[in-house]
Amino acid sequence: MSCGEPHETDCSEILDHLYEFLDREMPDSDCVKFEHHFEECSPCLEKYGLEQAVKKLVKRCCGHDDVPGDLRSKVMGRIELIRSGQAVPDQDVTASPATPQES
Repeated sequence: MSCGEPHETDCSEILDHLYEFLDREMPDSDCVKFEHHFEECSPCLEKYGLEQAVKKLVKRCCGHDDVPGDLRSKVMGRIELIRSGQAVPDQDVTASPATPQES
């Protein structure tokens, strides 16, 4: 996605790190860079608004459920696989195999 205009920070970089910005998981200097980009680029601003709305909806609907501690790392691992163009397995390869229960 790009508006076709030149920017100090490329649209692909903004979109690749959008959730880090949304979650405030980046240095303040990078946040300022993102905010400046959003002022110039309406397609990226629109994507930011959409992702922010989704994040709020998920928090409202699922914010009270306990989440396993390693879930975030698994999700981020999957995202990185997708971004790098690697095949994503259908099943969770990090989970331990199921053990048969005794009767």
